[in-house]
Amino acid sequence: MSELPPPKQWSRPVLAAFLLASTMTQARAEEPFPPVLDEESGQVWIDSGYIEFLMSPPAYPPPQAPGVLIVPDAGTYLPRQLVEYSTQEAPGTIVIDPDRHALYYVMPGGKALRYSVGVGREGYGWHGTETVSSKRAWPDWRPPADMRARRPDLPAHMAGGADNPLGARAIYLGDTLYRIHGSNEPESVGRSSSSGCFRMTNDDVIDLYERVKIGAKVVVL
Repeated sequence: MSELPPPKQWSRPVLAAFLLASTMTQARAEEPFPPVLDEESGQVWIDSGYIEFLMSPPAYPPPQAPGVLIVPDAGTYLPRQLVEYSTQEAPGTIVIDPDRHALYYVMPGGKALRYSVGVGREGYGWHGTETVSSKRAWPDWRPPADMRARRPDLPAHMAGGADNPLGARAIYLGDTLYRIHGSNEPESVGRSSSSGCFRMTNDDVIDLYERVKIGAKVVVL
């Protein structure tokens, strides 16, 4: 660990940083000041205890207890993963938890595949039970009348493709206008941003599309 250079050799930025550090409150002073480079001499001053501070236990998250499922904050995206999931629903059922921005595909043995989803923004959320009525790859999109009333710039019809808002796959729910679908805006997945449909990344919706069967039960909590 290098010593502090004599005061006359300090550069102005280093002197200013040192003076600022000396005037910090006691609470702030408990955290060692980060390393400072003296540009003139090329020496680095490292406050005593700085390395110990970085390596101390509070700098790291506590270890996860075995068998504990960590629930993410709402509005975040997580890659799909197999999780422990207790439910009375049969394997093959889809359970959507809008509050957690999560879709669970129920599997045998008390497990489920968890996918992140975008859900209805305020005023457009809903809950209930439906069934998968159909599935389509690279679906066309026909915005409903109420959406076109809000957005006159939208086309009456858009062919399927990479620019289509329904993305790579669509899973239709009963005879409603709601779908589980991909998206050309993956940044919206994991957020409350839709008009009631459930958005997934194209990679995730393709994976779910291959698993789910026509007639499967879909529960929206």
